[in-house]
Amino acid sequence: MKLAGRMDRLGTESAFEVLAKAKALEARGREIVHLEIGEPDFDTPPHVIAAAQQALDKGFTHYVPAPGIPELRTAVADFLERTGRLRTTPDRVLITPGAKPIMFFTILALCEEGDEVLYPDPGFPMYASIASFAGATPVPVPLREENGFVIDPEELRSLVTDRTKLLILNSPHNPCGSASTPEQLQAIAEIAIEHDLVVLSDEVYWALRYDGEHHSVLDVDGMASRTVLLDGWSKTFAMTGWRLGFGVFPEPLVEPVTRLMINSVSCTSAFSQHAAIAALEGPWDDVDRMLEAFRERREVIVSGLNAVPGVSCVEPGGAFYAFPNISELGVSAAVLSDRLLDEAGVACLPGTSFGIYGENHLRFSYANSVENIRKALEAFTTLVR
Repeated sequence: MKLAGRMDRLGTESAFEVLAKAKALEARGREIVHLEIGEPDFDTPPHVIAAAQQALDKGFTHYVPAPGIPELRTAVADFLERTGRLRTTPDRVLITPGAKPIMFFTILALCEEGDEVLYPDPGFPMYASIASFAGATPVPVPLREENGFVIDPEELRSLVTDRTKLLILNSPHNPCGSASTPEQLQAIAEIAIEHDLVVLSDEVYWALRYDGEHHSVLDVDGMASRTVLLDGWSKTFAMTGWRLGFGVFPEPLVEPVTRLMINSVSCTSAFSQHAAIAALEGPWDDVDRMLEAFRERREVIVSGLNAVPGVSCVEPGGAFYAFPNISELGVSAAVLSDRLLDEAGVACLPGTSFGIYGENHLRFSYANSVENIRKALEAFTTLVR
């Protein structure tokens, strides 16, 4: 069977490949510390689960409108305004089964052969994969450690051409844990406006920030008309398995993206959308507790990595990832990550899983207990000594 040529342009997410390998080792009796997968290790809040159960009991098991049920679209708009992030209207909110469709639908609706998509590198690997699959050319924007792993506006400006169509931003950032400042975002917004770029702002980690308020390119006047906001419930409410995401779109994109939804997923499950309302409108205590746990773990893993000979680690400002520099160890990120899993029982990802500029780094997800993080640090230290 011969596959379509476009399949050669579609990449994958290596976290799931490493997870599968780690699980296979566990099945053979190995003890593995999982620091590879990017999901909170907390349960979904009980009131959210209860709302889903009530929705099932009430018969919310049928088709719903493709853009999402009106109650949830309104709840998202209210939530964004209440949390000070964005003032918008429900008709610009689209609900999707997970946040990845927002990436896919935005790129498919906007980009074609000859267009260029600027994306952060290191960065979430789906950005480049989806852009390439759509026939566009992905252009990496380097995130350099000496610049705090955030986009340098002047370097960004140098990469814009007359073929650039879309700019992807992610803050707080996966895999680096960096967070953009208002000054950087203002400069980036000016470039987007000057060159008439559409911006896809991936803010799924917005609630998981440790030092001050969340900042978005949408804070800049004039950006709402050219920016797609990507967010969801997975990270904020520990709901990865629920597959719930949302996008807030400029008005010209709402109808085309709705058509893409109808042609692909039809709609997002009805009962889960009622659970999503409960998450947005319910108590915030569980999110606060999760953030405090991540804050403690951040301190443990960053200090622990900086104590490993030949390793240095910048303290992340958000999300739940550490991105240590291993250049002094004299081994590639891919080789070291394999050795950590095979010899030390620590599952992590090489920085190159997130782009060429991730070389000389590893990504550790600290969505695990302090006890397991300390165990992983001990095994790492023993391996490299």
